[in-house]
Amino acid sequence: MDEANPGVNLSQSGITSLTTAIVRTVAYSDVFNYPLTAGQMHRYLDGVPARLADVEQALANGRLIPHTLSRRDDYFMLAGREEIAPVRQEREAISRRLWPRAVRYGRLIARLPFVRMVAVTGSLTMNNADSHADVDYLVVTANGRVWLARAFIIALVRLARRDGVELCPNYILAENALAFPDHNLYVAHEVTQMIPLSGLEVYRRMRQINSWTAAFLPNAVGPPRLPSQTRPGFWQKTAELLLGTAVGDGLERWEMKRKIRKFQAQETAVSETNFSPDYCKGHFDAYNRPTMDAFQLTIANSQFTISI
Repeated sequence: MDEANPGVNLSQSGITSLTTAIVRTVAYSDVFNYPLTAGQMHRYLDGVPARLADVEQALANGRLIPHTLSRRDDYFMLAGREEIAPVRQEREAISRRLWPRAVRYGRLIARLPFVRMVAVTGSLTMNNADSHADVDYLVVTANGRVWLARAFIIALVRLARRDGVELCPNYILAENALAFPDHNLYVAHEVTQMIPLSGLEVYRRMRQINSWTAAFLPNAVGPPRLPSQTRPGFWQKTAELLLGTAVGDGLERWEMKRKIRKFQAQETAVSETNFSPDYCKGHFDAYNRPTMDAFQLTIANSQFTISI
């Protein structure tokens, strides 16, 4: 077995490490009904450092296409999955309409008290949002103020809902809790796909602390895109002076205990949640394990046929 790519026996298949990585990369994106461009395939190449030219050569040498992979215009997908090319085009159109609102509200979140970083996460980062998608954010706060910051953010979420925009700040964590405990391909994608709207230095620190992602996605260096950054405003600094006191400490503890009790009552067997003074991870619907299970099933059902 190739340790970087468990599940594919290279000695039996005769597939090179790069070729295996390409197929696995396309198979992972297939879980999301999402074909890849060559550039995206290179950035999110599974476990193998490579140049873009190497990936493009492997795609053009006739060993993968048309038996294992298929190509439609600039998109690559598993053979037999050509129907997802128009799905991507449709979702790109939806994403283009959603991005301006995601940026606008993300920058408003960045101006709230104790917010240190705001990043867009989820399907929108890949321009793969469907008609029911909300805007997912990961937010980093000052230490000891996760729950007060969350209260301000939720007030903005409710205002955005009146504007017809569904915001989902489902992962809020303190600056002293930037390390992600789960180390797998799904989390590596979440980390490397996120697009910071504010707090670039915090983002860079997060990437450095989570450098383990390079074992899964060695070519995904830095953010996939970098919009202009939002800076703290006068109101934010003033509110932090008022709430960075013993009164603020008491409000933080009260809000944390109140919300954790409520959230724990909503948890199910499949929830991927985590609540503490440093975390509010509100993933009540499971994504990590189902995605990895679907990926492994796709790999198991794929035909790794190479024309030598």
